Amino acid sequence: MSEMALQLKTRIQNVNIMNNNIAVRKVAFNIMLAVLGTLALLYVLILGNMVFNIVQRRSLEKEALTLSNEVSDLELSYLSVSGSVDPALANSMGFVAAKEIYATRRHVGSIKLTDNEI
Repeated sequence: MSEMALQLKTRIQNVNIMNNNIAVRKVAFNIMLAVLGTLALLYVLILGNMVFNIVQRRSLEKEALTLSNEVSDLELSYLSVSGSVDPALANSMGFVAAKEIYATRRHVGSIKLTDNEI
């Protein structure tokens, strides 16, 4: 019995549980480097896209401010010109006064309403 125990003990000591295969470690290391590189590339692309969008938004804000100033200038010129318009100016430009026609009850006539079945 002690001889079997001694053989079992020596065989257990000779068993190598860990696989020290260098090729497996190299493949795992290369896969981890590829994943890390892919994640770094995605990070740079997303960060670049965000910076591009921020720059574009700022340029659009400047353009909106310019357009707003232009609209306010046009409104001011419209108000200054509209104050000088009178019937004499309109007649000199060829406009004529419209004939006023009002609708009264006798001109409209009578309307027949049918029964509503709703």
